[in-house]
Amino acid sequence: MAHPPELRDKVRRAYVFDRLSLEVAALKCGVSYGTASRWKSAAAEAGDDWAKAQAAQLLAGGSIEDIGRQMLAGLVTQYQASMDELTKNAEINPATKVQLLASLADAFNKTIAASKRIMPETSELATAMEVIQKLAAFVRQRYPQHASAFTELLEPFGEVLFKEYG
Repeated sequence: MAHPPELRDKVRRAYVFDRLSLEVAALKCGVSYGTASRWKSAAAEAGDDWAKAQAAQLLAGGSIEDIGRQMLAGLVTQYQASMDELTKNAEINPATKVQLLASLADAFNKTIAASKRIMPETSELATAMEVIQKLAAFVRQRYPQHASAFTELLEPFGEVLFKEYG
């Protein structure tokens, strides 16, 4: 079945600008992964490398930290959109769902690992914030009489954390 060029362009936009994986872009646009993969390969042979276009789009954002933050934000957005689509789309057979979930998990793990290398301070800040949240829960549960004092200290300490970790 021949698809209109507009559909190929829609898959390309989803891949390049929305930073969806090719599998998810194809699913979103209603074409098979094989078709999307052929379109991507044919475009590369014709001089339009979708992966390079996607990388250039990402790099246009600014510094390496901006890119890392953009990468994480994109991952979270696409992860949620992909999970929503996989959950609600009854037309996807179970074997395909398993493959897409595995691909999504792999992308998540790789992105998190890369973000830790690109932005170690963001990872440290996330850890520090998690510790503070656990300490706040501990104070509320075990020492509720100190909750107001803890809250009073928390705001200026938050400024210290922000200066330390950015």
